[in-house]
Amino acid sequence: MTSGDSSAIGRVQGRVAIVTGGSHGMGATHATLLAEEGAKVAICDILDDEGEALARQIGATYYHLDVSNEVQWRRTVELVESDLGHVNVLVNNAGIASLNRVQDTSTEEWNRVLAVNLSGTFFGIREVARSMRDAGGGVIVNISSDASMTGMPHIAAYISSKWGVRGLTKAAALDLAPDNIRVVSVHPGIVRTPMGAGVDMDAIASHQPIPRVGEPIEIAKLVLYLIADATYSTGCEFVADGGHTAGIYLPIDD
Repeated sequence: MTSGDSSAIGRVQGRVAIVTGGSHGMGATHATLLAEEGAKVAICDILDDEGEALARQIGATYYHLDVSNEVQWRRTVELVESDLGHVNVLVNNAGIASLNRVQDTSTEEWNRVLAVNLSGTFFGIREVARSMRDAGGGVIVNISSDASMTGMPHIAAYISSKWGVRGLTKAAALDLAPDNIRVVSVHPGIVRTPMGAGVDMDAIASHQPIPRVGEPIEIAKLVLYLIADATYSTGCEFVADGGHTAGIYLPIDD
C-alpha cells in the first residue's frame, strides 16, 4: 500500500502506533511506512517543528515527548489514547550517541545516553503495557543496535545502553506474554541517518559482506514485518547490519 492507494487495505490498518524519535531519520521512515500501511501514527519527539511538519505530511499526530521523562511518557500515552484509541504498537526508536573512549566518558554523558536509550525504552514499555492489555494485545519493537552484539571502541555509553535494550526486550517479553503483547528488538548496523553525520560510513561499510551503508527504509520494512507478520516471535533480536557482526570479512581471490 502507498499513500496514494486508498483502495488497498494496509498491513496495520487501524492500529494505533507510537513512534518515538519520529521526527527525522529512521523514526520518520518508520512513522511514514506505518501510516502508509493504515496505522494511526503518533509521532513523538522533542523536535517539534520537524515532527509537526511530518505529521501533516503523512496524516499522523504529533506529541512532544522527552523519552527520558517518565511523567511526559505517562501523559503522552493518555493523550494518544484520548485522541486515537488504545495503543497497539510501540516503536521505541529514540536514541542518542556519544563518541568517547570509556576512560574519557564523563558521568553526565554516561547518564544522559542511558537515560534516553535505556530508561526511555523502559518507560515506554511500562507506560503502554496497560493500554495494550486493554486493547487485547500489541507489539513493542525496541530499536537497539548491532553494537549490542559485540564490543566497539569509543562508544562505551552507547554500547552499554543498547546491550541493556537487548536484555530488557527479553525480560519484557516474558512479563507481558500473558497480556498477548509481543516484544522484539531490531539491531541495525550502519544506516544512513543524521546520527552518522561526520562519520565516513561508506568506508566502514566497505569491509562488510554487504559492502554498503543501509537505508532507513530497509530497517522500516523489517519493523513493519515484525509488527504485522512475525506473530510467532517474541523476546528475540533481528539483526540488519550488512553482515557486520557475522565475523571478520576477508575476501579471498579464487
